[in-house]
Amino acid sequence: MTDTSTDAPGAVDAGDPDDPNETLASDPVLGPVVEAHGPVSLEPAEDLYERLVVSLVRQQVSMDAAAAIRERLFDRFDVTPAGMLAAEEDGLRDAGLSEAKVEYVQHTAQTFLEREYDHDYFAGMTDDAVRAELKNIRGVGPWTANMVLMFGLGREDVFPVGDLGIRKGAREVFDDAEMTRAEMRDAAEAWAPYRSYASLYLWTVAEA
Repeated sequence: MTDTSTDAPGAVDAGDPDDPNETLASDPVLGPVVEAHGPVSLEPAEDLYERLVVSLVRQQVSMDAAAAIRERLFDRFDVTPAGMLAAEEDGLRDAGLSEAKVEYVQHTAQTFLEREYDHDYFAGMTDDAVRAELKNIRGVGPWTANMVLMFGLGREDVFPVGDLGIRKGAREVFDDAEMTRAEMRDAAEAWAPYRSYASLYLWTVAEA
């Protein structure tokens, strides 16, 4: 039986257990990253639909391409459910959306209006329940659902191992170029209940 008390030999002060950055600062793997980069923050998006559209735009394109498409889309259109439903498909394609993504943003818009999705709708739901709900929307898979959980709803314990940057960062901090997704999930258990914050640090490492 492992003694997890702070009086055990070699124990590390975990700081404030309610502070994600302090908690992760005591982790032997992420601690040096926290010290090097300082605290990170995670807040719910003001507009949940807008945040989902951003995640749809970022699917399977480079960050630079996604940023350019996002800028054109938000400059030219009212990125709301009503605005996207009213938008001409040709105009959305001219902004840089693929045929599939035009369908996704408009189907998402229709779903938001029909289901009346907002922060309150999801407030009492578990992360898995949110994922299941969102994956009923055309174009929303595990990666997009996780992005909405993290950046739309501000959920603190999400580990989007399907993201390339997360895997790159994990292999870097664990110094294991062959680390599998399953191994990453297992290792990330040590960062619960703040795996979203740990993910932010892994992205920081991947982008360095």
